[in-house]
Amino acid sequence: MMGMRRFVIAALLAVALLPLVIGTSALAVKPDEMLQDPALEARARAISAGLRCPVCQNQSIDDSDAQLARDLRLVVREHLKAGESDAAIRDFLVARYGLFILLRPPLDRGTFLLWFAPVLALGAGAFALLQFARRKRRQPSADAAPLSADEHAEIAALMQADDEARRHSP
Repeated sequence: MMGMRRFVIAALLAVALLPLVIGTSALAVKPDEMLQDPALEARARAISAGLRCPVCQNQSIDDSDAQLARDLRLVVREHLKAGESDAAIRDFLVARYGLFILLRPPLDRGTFLLWFAPVLALGAGAFALLQFARRKRRQPSADAAPLSADEHAEIAALMQADDEARRHSP
């Protein structure tokens, strides 16, 4: 039991320290993709950090090594070189891939459930646990049930036999 507890603690610690070990240098952007203008490159990084990789799904295109992510990074940079604004580039990609491409989609009627489903699920789970605990408290346990007349008589007989045995023992 203690070995399992130590393993779980070590695993949690490793997961918590993983970002420190990897750091921010794990970006998938290759040198041949980078723009010569540092300001445009910074804008490209900011835009691509907010775009989801359609292949990896839980990574930004800036962090993904997938070929599609590379293609999207290049598209972002081409649009920047053409002089488009950050919003126009995002709008172009949303028009092409839908709101799914955004790591943080806007809060609107279409994404309301996406934003609040975790909160609603936690609330429903807490409510269910509370109801279960209340129901459990209201039910008398089997140990607390009153004794029947036969059970009282049996206990009295056992106690009397115990008393007699003590009196006769030296």
